[in-house]
Amino acid sequence: MFLENTVNHNEQFGWIEVICGSMFSGKTEELIRRLKRAQFAKQKVEIFKPAIDVRYDVEKVVSHDANEIRSTPVPSSANIRLLASDVDVVGIDEAQFFDEEIVAVCNDLANRGVRVIVAGLDMDFKGNPFGPMPALMATAEYVTKVHAVCTRTGNLAHYSHRTAASDEIVLLGETQEYEPLSRSAYFKAMAEEKLKKAEEKNGK
Repeated sequence: MFLENTVNHNEQFGWIEVICGSMFSGKTEELIRRLKRAQFAKQKVEIFKPAIDVRYDVEKVVSHDANEIRSTPVPSSANIRLLASDVDVVGIDEAQFFDEEIVAVCNDLANRGVRVIVAGLDMDFKGNPFGPMPALMATAEYVTKVHAVCTRTGNLAHYSHRTAASDEIVLLGETQEYEPLSRSAYFKAMAEEKLKKAEEKNGK
């Protein structure tokens, strides 16, 4: 359950919210929704994203549904600590692409009384925990796991299956490079790819 209001209003500490899931699950959409509500309430909001994410816009955080909010692209998590001063709310998109220091940065901000909202992929295309996301989820007060719809079965999907021919862990992409799959569809797809590689290897 997600609660925005604390019971003890005299407490000076903030908190961390993590929104996680697969590609096309609505993570950024939910991040933007929470940040815009905070802006509407006249709270001071700062939004950050990795400088490498230029898929839709260099400066804005943009969801797959084209909702957007202005942000500051930064090369490392240390920049967030320097830039997030005198704010009520900090939003961070694509947190999986940041270095491990992002965990300490988020906790430092929360300890200063800031509400920190983080969105990111919880697993990479191989089905492994992605970067600093496990540690962020462990230290967060609130974790919201959102799901996409499997393109093959129509069931809930939480795996990001890469359809592009690349073994790089970090590969920015959209529907041309990824598809959301359910557990059964993902493992079926991985088994098919393994068999195909074995056949290609034996055929040489």
